[in-house]
Amino acid sequence: MGPKDNSSRMDAEIDKNLKRAFDDVAGQELPSRFTDLLDQLRAQEAEAPDTETKDE
Repeated sequence: MGPKDNSSRMDAEIDKNLKRAFDDVAGQELPSRFTDLLDQLRAQEAEAPDTETKDE
């Protein structure tokens, strides 16, 4: 087994660990302070007049 094989194996192991860490974080529930903020932003957006122009 040469250095290139070792490097390839390490790269695969790093990829696997990064994916596992990301999956763990992505699976966590969003904190309520963020959902509250999103709700506030959506409410403001619904109240704001449509500012897009059709001419562009």
